[in-house]
Amino acid sequence: MSGAALGLEIVFVFFLALFLLHRYGDFKKQHRLVIIATLLAWYLCFLIVFILPLDVSTTIYNRCKLAVNSSPAESNGSYVTLAPSKQKCFKPWSYIPNGIMPIFWRVVYWTSQFLTWILLPFMQSYARSGGFSITGKIKTALIENAIYYGTYLLIFGAFLIYVAVNPNFNLQWNQLQTIGIAAANTWGLFLLVLLLGYGLVEIPRSHWNGAKRGYLLMKTYFKAAKLMTEKADAEENLEDIMEEVRKVSESIKYNHPLRKCVDTILKKCPTEYQERMGRNMDDYEDFDERQNSYPSEKSLVKLHKQVIYSVQRHRRTQVQWQILLEQAFYLEDVAKNETSATRQFVHTFRSQEPENKIIQYFYTPTVEWYWECLLRPWFYRVLAVVLATFSVIVVWSECTFFSTKPVLSLFAVFIQLAEKTYNYIYIEMACFLTIFFLSICVYSTVFRIRVFNYYYLASHHQTDAYSLLFSGMLFCRLTPPLCLNFLGLTHMDATISHRKTQPTAYTSIMGSMKVLTFIADGFYIYYPMLVVILCIATYFSLGTRCLNLLGFQQFMGDSEMTSDLIDEGKELIKREKRKRQRQEEGENRRREWKERYGNRDDSTRNRVVHADQKESSFSETNINRPLSKYTRSNGRTERDRIELLQDAEPLDFNADLINDDPLELDSGR
Repeated sequence: MSGAALGLEIVFVFFLALFLLHRYGDFKKQHRLVIIATLLAWYLCFLIVFILPLDVSTTIYNRCKLAVNSSPAESNGSYVTLAPSKQKCFKPWSYIPNGIMPIFWRVVYWTSQFLTWILLPFMQSYARSGGFSITGKIKTALIENAIYYGTYLLIFGAFLIYVAVNPNFNLQWNQLQTIGIAAANTWGLFLLVLLLGYGLVEIPRSHWNGAKRGYLLMKTYFKAAKLMTEKADAEENLEDIMEEVRKVSESIKYNHPLRKCVDTILKKCPTEYQERMGRNMDDYEDFDERQNSYPSEKSLVKLHKQVIYSVQRHRRTQVQWQILLEQAFYLEDVAKNETSATRQFVHTFRSQEPENKIIQYFYTPTVEWYWECLLRPWFYRVLAVVLATFSVIVVWSECTFFSTKPVLSLFAVFIQLAEKTYNYIYIEMACFLTIFFLSICVYSTVFRIRVFNYYYLASHHQTDAYSLLFSGMLFCRLTPPLCLNFLGLTHMDATISHRKTQPTAYTSIMGSMKVLTFIADGFYIYYPMLVVILCIATYFSLGTRCLNLLGFQQFMGDSEMTSDLIDEGKELIKREKRKRQRQEEGENRRREWKERYGNRDDSTRNRVVHADQKESSFSETNINRPLSKYTRSNGRTERDRIELLQDAEPLDFNADLINDDPLELDSGR
């Protein structure tokens, strides 16, 4: 079992990252390199979170073994061993042999840093580029990232010159490497505290509000009004872009050198627009450079980029609208079924997706009613209280983790109590729950935030390539400082605990931050205290109120604009509900008609087929007769018949010309 735990977690985390990426990305339509790069970034970050508790338990066992093999006063190199415990050290079930974890952390860390600082920014520009060739996209990506890369190279070059000129500094390669790691972690910690302060309050509050049916329904109406505005804007923008594409397609004919670029743009357009442009286009006209002015390749690249963005946005709003409608219908059904006397959950509309028979067998309407109307609100309330308790513990520990005598950080107290008894399962569970809760607070904020239309993680395969790559960048920059913050909260970091004990393998890869004392003893210790201010600001919704004052509609119960949007969304949901009901009524009528008259139609169809078979057999017997005597006349008659059919003009159908009187039909004949 020495490496089994590590192998199982590596496989489990891979499928977890693959599942989340499949939920937000689209494997069929997005580029494979984008999927692979995003999957690798998410996988490495999740892997660090899941493997770090194993590193902590392995380090505690190594400390125990080192303490047992040496005396209390004996020093072992640069480490001073702890007093041996009366209990004998035993190897944990998840023990990882020496030498594996340093190599593992080194590969994972530097790969994630290469992704976040070099590869993913380049791929972002490559994915958003409107170039028609790989060379053109690479050129555009290099130009867009020239300032980005040049700024870092300039800062790094100035620092190297300062170190070389100043005789007081004698930095070696390891120290220079530590400075680079400290700079990256400082940037990540700055963003980490902002996201953590929001998540520590918003996650418990969202679960508490999840137990309020009226609150969720009002917020859904509010979202419906905002999404309808965005949906209409996306449709209007797509129409404008398609009109521009139509003009370009009509001006550039089939034998123009830029026609291949236009065909590439047309392939990115929706199918209905492609068919419309194909019908209105005449490709048999030659182009004349003297008479017509044609767009340049640069303008086509810009148009290609606009088409990709507008089509993606239009598709995303359409899918989100359907999802929001289902959510609104569900919440209205819950509100109706709460007063049901039969205690059976009744849906207004049938589910469009086929239900699993096993789930349908166990999750009966009665079970669904008890869960949705009785148990689920209480479950959300209890979960909100538990999460709020964790948030309070995190805030307290963030403000007191620098205190070692006495130890005030609650997470450090829990780990040290388990370390005395060498209860490795408890250590790993405590470490996993702590870092998992911190990760949920940070990562969920990354999934929730939206920077206009440039960055937005939309579920149901509606996230664009730029947002996927940007999320991978954020994860790679936030995870290392998150893990260092966790090790500081549990006093497993020697820089915080001030104990000369054997460090974890992850801390040894990061190096000693004593090279930059103002960061190790100042910023890393006192900056996390700002999480208290951010939690207070999030609790009173100061950010939401500021955005509302700036004109960005936010859901606020005491706002007149919010009430207007709720009323508007309620009317939109009613309209869509009536439309859905009319569609289902029409389908039910057609189904009843088929069930009632289906057999009669089948018998009529059988009689028609039988009559056709008789007629065909009669004609075959006539044809098989000897026709040598009438060959010429029959051939002439056939030719006359064909000519008459060719000369005949089609008649326009007019319902007024139909006469239902059989007597007039007979007289006509």
